[in-house]
Amino acid sequence: MKLGIFGLPASGKTTVFNALTGENLTTGTMSSGGRLEVHTAVVDVPDLRVEKLSAFYKPKKTTHAKVTYADIGGLETKTGSEGIPGPLLNQLSQMDGLVHVVRVFDNPAIPHSAGSIDPRRDIETLETEFILNDMLVVERRLAKLAEERQKGGGRDKGVVEREIQLFERLQERLGDERPLRGMECTEEENLVLSGFGLLTKKPQLILLNMDENDTRSAEELAGSMQQGVQALTLQGALEMEIAQLSGEEAAEFLAEYGIEQPGRERVIQASYDLLQLQSFFTVGEDEVRAWTITRTATALDAAGTIHSDLARGFIRAEVIDYQELLDLDGLAEARKQGRLRTEGKTYTVQDGEVVHIRFNI
Repeated sequence: MKLGIFGLPASGKTTVFNALTGENLTTGTMSSGGRLEVHTAVVDVPDLRVEKLSAFYKPKKTTHAKVTYADIGGLETKTGSEGIPGPLLNQLSQMDGLVHVVRVFDNPAIPHSAGSIDPRRDIETLETEFILNDMLVVERRLAKLAEERQKGGGRDKGVVEREIQLFERLQERLGDERPLRGMECTEEENLVLSGFGLLTKKPQLILLNMDENDTRSAEELAGSMQQGVQALTLQGALEMEIAQLSGEEAAEFLAEYGIEQPGRERVIQASYDLLQLQSFFTVGEDEVRAWTITRTATALDAAGTIHSDLARGFIRAEVIDYQELLDLDGLAEARKQGRLRTEGKTYTVQDGEVVHIRFNI
């Protein structure tokens, strides 16, 4: 799963990217001059459950769930008057979710492109651009569907009519200046829309990039969020410094300043949650691993996530909560005591469960 990090010029998005990923890209430049620049990095999702399972099994390898961040440059100071460049829109449309970095920090040496610091204005500016972009996509699609309906001879008329009705609903909602995130759609409708990269349908994390001593809350700065949007604060520059330290140095720094959990960990976990993802675990002496699935995934989906052969030859899944497994001193004892639940293909896997697949091919 990939999240695109974007923001207005001088919002500190590359600083945030470095803070989240531990990369060391150059920061402090005002703009990429409209050139599309994309940098990606894969990070572990912090998960104390994985650490506990690893400490118990002492495996040769421990693997966390992953999230990929893409730092996407290309926004210019003219955004808001001339729209978002096409290449940037193309990149954003390919993301599973979006992280909007909003400037809150004050630095006279790096002036804000709009002349002042106003988080709510900046959020609204890009949301309006996204709504306008989605409206263009919807209108173009409706024009093609009208042509298809008139010519006939192609897809089933009922399918075309249902798609027209769907896009007319989108058009009405966008015309009311409302994003598509909160709009209820059937599974079939979501499948139709999946190929259009509609920006206001993507889940979004608002990341308020603050000065080190700023204690204001996200709600104070940005107000209440719409469905499908979450807002968090992050002291970007400080977190970037911490991310560049070794593990031992970072621990000492956090202890000295009384920081219980680095902000970057909160943001990474929020990113994972934003995409409606969860983790199940496989355990053993060779590897303890967190696997990523959606919150509606079945035991068969989980098997296929591990390996296609497990899904093809699926017999049953043996399931237990990770903490119960630890309390019972491992899989062997849990099985001996009859505490492993046997589940079929359609069982909905829950977050934090250890899953052992029985299969035969």
